[in-house]
Amino acid sequence: MSMVVPLDEFVQDEGYPGFAGAFDHAPWIVERFGRFTKADEGRFWFLDFHWPRGLTPLGLLWNTDGYSWGTQSAAESLPLPSGRGIAQRIGGTHTYAATIDVEDAWEMAERNRRLQRTLPRFLRRFDSIWTTRRDEINRWWKHLKGTDLPSLSLAELSRYLLQARRFHKRAFEIHFEMMYPLLANYVEFHTNCVEMGLDPGQIAKFLQGYNTAIMDTDRALWDLTRRARTAGLREVFARTDAPLLRAELAARGGKATSWLSEFDEFLRVHGHRTEGACDVALPSWVEDPTPPLGIIKTFMERDTDHDFQAAHEHAVAEREEAIDAARTRLTAEEQRVFDAGLASCQMANFPWWQDDHNHYIDLRVSLPLRWGALRVAEMTGADRPDDTLFLFWPELMAITSGETGYDQFRRLIELRRQYFEHWAQRRTKIPKVLGAVPDTVNDPILIEIFGLNQNFLSSVHSAHNNERSPKRDPLTTLTGLPAAKGIARGRAIVLTHADELHRVRPGEVLVCESTSPNWTPAFSKIAACVCDNGGTLSHAAIVGREYQVPTVTAVAYATHTIRNGDDIEVNGNTGHVIIHTTSHKPRCEQTVSPERPIGAVVSERDRAG
Repeated sequence: MSMVVPLDEFVQDEGYPGFAGAFDHAPWIVERFGRFTKADEGRFWFLDFHWPRGLTPLGLLWNTDGYSWGTQSAAESLPLPSGRGIAQRIGGTHTYAATIDVEDAWEMAERNRRLQRTLPRFLRRFDSIWTTRRDEINRWWKHLKGTDLPSLSLAELSRYLLQARRFHKRAFEIHFEMMYPLLANYVEFHTNCVEMGLDPGQIAKFLQGYNTAIMDTDRALWDLTRRARTAGLREVFARTDAPLLRAELAARGGKATSWLSEFDEFLRVHGHRTEGACDVALPSWVEDPTPPLGIIKTFMERDTDHDFQAAHEHAVAEREEAIDAARTRLTAEEQRVFDAGLASCQMANFPWWQDDHNHYIDLRVSLPLRWGALRVAEMTGADRPDDTLFLFWPELMAITSGETGYDQFRRLIELRRQYFEHWAQRRTKIPKVLGAVPDTVNDPILIEIFGLNQNFLSSVHSAHNNERSPKRDPLTTLTGLPAAKGIARGRAIVLTHADELHRVRPGEVLVCESTSPNWTPAFSKIAACVCDNGGTLSHAAIVGREYQVPTVTAVAYATHTIRNGDDIEVNGNTGHVIIHTTSHKPRCEQTVSPERPIGAVVSERDRAG
């Protein structure tokens, strides 16, 4: 019988001050984004791990352009047999999602017949399609990045923002246009493997061992680390806090200045990415270089560099070994089915694409909108550089069109900022799931990507029965999904979001809700990773396998149970996480780091790279 987690807190909450709109300004296909109503209690909603700080009013464009438009248009055009995309509601400032299910058996069968006609064509042409779509994204990106914003009038800036919004929406059309058929193909292969008696935990390994654009950035960071050591800068990095490093290196002169030139070239190539996915509130590395400088600072604490070649060779060897082991268990006919499915999934490789596309879409697609909004703040005399991020899209457009003045929103923006910070602090206390929580989930997307598997749901049920507070004994063992094999033990560092990720030290165990592509550099220095969410196709699982870092996902309440400084052992072979000793240090409740505000004015020179 389903457990029901009440929605009353979010139904009664009035949302961001001063906005009574129903988001009817935004596109949608099947179901519109909005706030919770009591009627939503009959559905299963899960807290989306992608935005652990919550979303500002302008940042809520993700829910409209990404979820309401992107997932639903792709699911309908493919079509997905059992689902029509993702619905979403806002709880405070945090996004909850639910599948839009196809419940009629005849319609599901008809959609499956259409899928069987469209999917093979897509799979055969995957390389060509992704190359074409990637080129289109890059053309949009170069055009918007190359625009001289300071030269634009407010009316011209309005047109720029409209273009940036169209790019935002188009990027997510492409995102899910690619994602859903890749997933559908993987799910069919996964289903066949399970029916043939193969271990579900091994299937994702068949597709590992392929390089991505995200990994190229990590290699470049390690190259900069080696160059800094050679230049004799290790002591400077060791004694200087990350936010102060650039100024300290510039003042030092000589080899430090030469190294900074190399660092600036790195930013020109790799710096247009944010410390989170699809969030207009986050600055790029070009705007705020604290994260990459902090990463290099902690890389220098290691005695040896991360061996990318060895990790890659190991991932490839593990892949081939897993494939050989699987084939030996199968009959000749089963081998034929297995080989055909494997070839198809390797040709159109979802785990590879999942990490590769993040470079082109998730980590930079919101930046043109951000740049335009910050420029509006500068032109209208805003109190803070990022005030316009606390405007909803229609409000921002009203200012740029001259329909209303910025002064009308001054007091409202300050109230909204307080509301945002209130909900950011509450992130660790709000429910992981809402509404009618089932005993099991059959949707492979929810299982393989979000990690809503049987163990996760059992933990949720248990925690709810204990007033939402997981018990912690002197020696506590948590159980999750063994996402990347290996065993490691170290000091836990619990992060709610990525603002302090650059401070994670070598040998520590990263504990978080889940990782996004911007977290990847940490995997070349941590001992292990533990996540509340995520399945075998989640970012943490994929990168854990590629970097040979023991990883356990779908633990449900790791961030609630483990505390900073705990001595924990992570077993990526069994999915067990053991807390050996407890820390007396208080749990770190992160909000917005005072060293790194939500927004910052970026100069035209830096923005253009």
